[in-house]
Amino acid sequence: MDRQLRPIYEALDTSSNKSAILACNKVLKKQPKNLLVKALKALALVRSQKVEESLILCDEVLALKPTDDSTLTAMMHVLRGLGRHMDMVAMYEDAYKQQPGNEELGTQTFFANVRIGNWKAAQQIATKMHKQFQGDHYLYWSVVCTLLQANDPTTPESLRTILFKLAQRVLSQSQTPSSYHAERFHLHVTVLKELKLYDEAYEMVESEAGKIICANTLACEELRREIWKLKGLVKEAGDRGEKRIIAAKDRNWLEFLAVLDATFSNPEDKSTTSQNITKTREFLGRVVEEDGVKDRSGHLALLELEKRSRQHGLTTDSTTLNSLLEAYFLNFGGKPCCYEDLQPYVGLDGEELARWTSVLEKQTASATSVPDLWRYINAQKLLRYNLPPSALTPEAEILRASQQVDAYLEGLKLGKDLPSYELQHSDDLAILASQAFVNVWKQNGDDSHLYNAAALLEYAISRSKMSYQIRLHLIRIYRLLGAPSLALEHYRSINLKQVQNDTLSHFMLSRASTFSLSSMGDLTYTTECMESSRIYLSNSEETAELIVRAFVNEKYSQIPDFIVFEDRLDNSLQRDLIKMEHVRMRVAHEQVNSELVDMELIELKFIFDRLHHDNRDFSILANYQPRTGLSFDKQTQFFEKSQGLGWLWVFLKIYIKAFQLASDLDDTVEDKLLIGDRPKPSSDPATKLPLKDRLAARKQEEIDELSKEEALFYDYASALSEWLAPYHDYARPPPSVVLAEAAKMTEQKTGHPLRGLDISPEMLANGSTKKDEEPPAVVEPPAAISGYFDEMSKRFKEVFEGKALPHELLHVVTLTQEAFLLFVIETTRFKASPVIKQNKFGGLTQYIKDIRTKSTALLTEISSALVSRAEAQATAESRKAFTDACKPIVRESELDHDFVLNVAKKVTEARKQILEGVGKGMGKTARTLSMVAEAEATSLKILLSAVEEAAPEEVDAKRAASHSLRPVTLKQLVEATIEHSDADWKIGDVEVGQVTVVAHVLSVQAQTTNCVYLLDDGTAQFEARQWVDANNEEDGKREITENRYVRVLGTLKVFGQKRYITATHIDEIPPERVCDELCFHISEAAMVTLIFERGPPPRPSEGPSTSRSNAGANSASAYSASSSSAAINSAQYAGLSPLQRQIITFLVSQPKTEEGIHVGAIARHIASMSGGAPLNADGISKALDELSDQGHVYTTIDDSHFAVSE
Repeated sequence: MDRQLRPIYEALDTSSNKSAILACNKVLKKQPKNLLVKALKALALVRSQKVEESLILCDEVLALKPTDDSTLTAMMHVLRGLGRHMDMVAMYEDAYKQQPGNEELGTQTFFANVRIGNWKAAQQIATKMHKQFQGDHYLYWSVVCTLLQANDPTTPESLRTILFKLAQRVLSQSQTPSSYHAERFHLHVTVLKELKLYDEAYEMVESEAGKIICANTLACEELRREIWKLKGLVKEAGDRGEKRIIAAKDRNWLEFLAVLDATFSNPEDKSTTSQNITKTREFLGRVVEEDGVKDRSGHLALLELEKRSRQHGLTTDSTTLNSLLEAYFLNFGGKPCCYEDLQPYVGLDGEELARWTSVLEKQTASATSVPDLWRYINAQKLLRYNLPPSALTPEAEILRASQQVDAYLEGLKLGKDLPSYELQHSDDLAILASQAFVNVWKQNGDDSHLYNAAALLEYAISRSKMSYQIRLHLIRIYRLLGAPSLALEHYRSINLKQVQNDTLSHFMLSRASTFSLSSMGDLTYTTECMESSRIYLSNSEETAELIVRAFVNEKYSQIPDFIVFEDRLDNSLQRDLIKMEHVRMRVAHEQVNSELVDMELIELKFIFDRLHHDNRDFSILANYQPRTGLSFDKQTQFFEKSQGLGWLWVFLKIYIKAFQLASDLDDTVEDKLLIGDRPKPSSDPATKLPLKDRLAARKQEEIDELSKEEALFYDYASALSEWLAPYHDYARPPPSVVLAEAAKMTEQKTGHPLRGLDISPEMLANGSTKKDEEPPAVVEPPAAISGYFDEMSKRFKEVFEGKALPHELLHVVTLTQEAFLLFVIETTRFKASPVIKQNKFGGLTQYIKDIRTKSTALLTEISSALVSRAEAQATAESRKAFTDACKPIVRESELDHDFVLNVAKKVTEARKQILEGVGKGMGKTARTLSMVAEAEATSLKILLSAVEEAAPEEVDAKRAASHSLRPVTLKQLVEATIEHSDADWKIGDVEVGQVTVVAHVLSVQAQTTNCVYLLDDGTAQFEARQWVDANNEEDGKREITENRYVRVLGTLKVFGQKRYITATHIDEIPPERVCDELCFHISEAAMVTLIFERGPPPRPSEGPSTSRSNAGANSASAYSASSSSAAINSAQYAGLSPLQRQIITFLVSQPKTEEGIHVGAIARHIASMSGGAPLNADGISKALDELSDQGHVYTTIDDSHFAVSE
């Protein structure tokens, strides 16, 4: 058996899932009941994303309740992959019940509960195992689980004390004292602390064994300090700290804090506290005298003492703080840490500030040694921190920046011999100068100062390639400048690892959809979102295993930290902000279908129920801006607002409501179809409210986190969902129908019925349910919907014509496109004509059409403007403007004009790329919709034209053929026939005049009088010849190159035995439209050919005996009205024109069907009633549009079938 299993395991180990499945099938043919092989096959299917098939095997194995370790392990991986953690616990529990004496099974059952945080069950199992197997560690496992259960947020307050007492009682039953093991000791003291038995806990930590453990175990030492503090032994802790500082030479900062806390233990007693301050100052003075410059702890403790003295109003000498600051700067000013050390203490005013400033201004930009350089850098930072607003004029800031650039370049000489992976000593001067430039930009809005900052930092990063601080600054500045590709380049160079993706990814992915080109098919940002989210997937798997390992190794003090870590990552705010941005990008790229809508709806609802933790690190970005103004972080955030929980709530509400309307899922269906366990319920009371109420709630603190445009978008989305909700609720199929359809699809796909769902024959038979209530009345859309696009058009013109930065322009543009996509999502249901007919929503479609037309026109307008703006970016003039703006930083050294020019090229090219990409992407989105409408209109005209040409007695056939334009494939031209040289070409039996093809240019032969193009459309190769008019300038300008796609219009000719197209027009198709043009052209060519061969689709009333060929040849009679048709005399139609009344009369006379009547049948009827007059195809089309607008008729299965409104 091992020989048969080896290939399966090897295939799984190498991720060759298909090979693993084949190997499993091979074994199962001979051993169809082998549970291990079935489990391994299920695992391979899960990894192959074949979930439905794996579910069947998984349920088969679980039903037989396996007990062998190999099968259980394989099934554990399968169930984990399916998210069925509760089933995994049940599987191990069943196995343990069958073999209660199997200690390994008991342990695995315990671990299964630990992995999902089921502490109550885990505690019961551990207690049972302790009684059965007598292992001491099982007792402590039980205590840990009891403690974790008590601290769980979902545990009632009244139960927690009971659980803590239970843990204490269990510990008292231990045969071995907890002091024999540090981790058990820590657990015991923790239980006593939770029960507030501080005296007992104190006795434990102060016992001989306790002192030894605390001295050697950091976790226990922290716990000891906490016990002392809770017991109120502040003075004693201070005395102990003094002894350790003097006797043991301990320079742990916690010991100094203990001394300081003891000094101010009773601040109400001013006299005693003053005496304590004096004693402590003398003590710290001795420490400083002893340490000198070897250690900073004593010096910092003196500063902290003076700060606290001032806070309590107990300072005796106003010059003390200045003296301490000057002494510290004198001793440690040459160290990089000096600024961060002194910053909490230098918030001075008046004479103190003047004295401090005079000391700092004495430092000169000396580059003779590294300490001197750092002393100057720290002086510049400290001076800048206290600058008043009057000293922050643009001129003064630019002068400071210029001086710092000079000092930076001079300081580079000290690092000329450093390895490439080391940082230059003067890097902070470049950062200081760049922040000064950003401050000037913030004051006057001139983005030329951002150019200076970007160019300077680019030079700095070329000298210190490993400086994450410089790269973070560049990321922020490039995002402001609208150069996201450069920002992304620096972000990737930082090379974030593991949890850094949670804490630092916000620098790049905050409002990432603003820069996304997903509508163009560029998935760079979408991929980046997925890459950053990997930490959350690994956290859910790996952290649980770390907790299990902590139990195995009895590292009990680490378990709460692992649980907190897992919880903070699982419920990370950044995780869900990334998810929200990913959804926004996804709807712009992917086709909106039920799968996308349903899956995203379920996941967003889960997110909406979470209690989030904000793990983002903003403090890592260095801030050297004056304390009187905004920090550099705030200055460089979009709109000075960071995406927070309020922003997330707003966009969750928007998309949950939109997906709810577009989806057929309700809570009943979701529960039945959901695979895997639901997330743990949140402890937040707000999540207990009904979802509908939570979605409708509007909170000002949430809106305050939005930009002005996002707030408008929120109003628009709310109005749109409120308007369409009644129609969706009425048209949505009942849950039984949705479940029946899901069961049917599952059975067709897997051959097995849907798991856990009983479908009655009636549910399978009935695709729809008759509604008893009347449909909601169609009302006019709120002004906020249409007005939104007017407002965004106005806002776009303001930012386009003003001095707005590219990110502000793109913010307006992408939100406009997002509003359009949201409209598409919420109106997709009403594109199906049966839905319109069945629910009598004919009037609704016109409103939808009007809004869609208006929004599409705006998108097209914005697209053109963006593309034109992009063309003006990467030009010699724009690069010159960039380099001219950077004169304050240009030097004769390596930071010269050529270097700045290279930066200018990169920035302008990046801006062109994003503006052009977003513009073309928006244009593609608009064209996709307009192309559908154009195709529908073209189909209607072609059908009407075909009807017209089918009556040879009324129309001259030869003239009609010569003036027609028919879409064809090249193979049709190869197979076309001609009877003689003066006859017309025929495709089949139909004469053809002008033709149009879409094809790939294989080669171009340019001659004096003509150009010959060899074309290939996948069906055949064919030549097209275009004659060149020397007097036509356009012919001279147009150049069609090889390997491009073109649309050719012309006539079919033959010379000798060679056929070719004499082209009147050859137009190159832009690369982004090739796919759309090809699909549309092939569909159009196929449709026209079928109409000519078979005629329009026959009505059901014609019966199965109607010949398709006869319908095509003599179809007019097939669509003639019955002589028994009654005239329409109702007052309802009194105001109609004669043509409109003829159409209504014909439609009423026909049998009622769900499909309605094809426009071809209507046209043939009008032709038969016209008495030989020429058929007016445009007139019929216009009459049908007017009848539809007036509500007399509506479209059914598509825009070519009509029925009378009842």
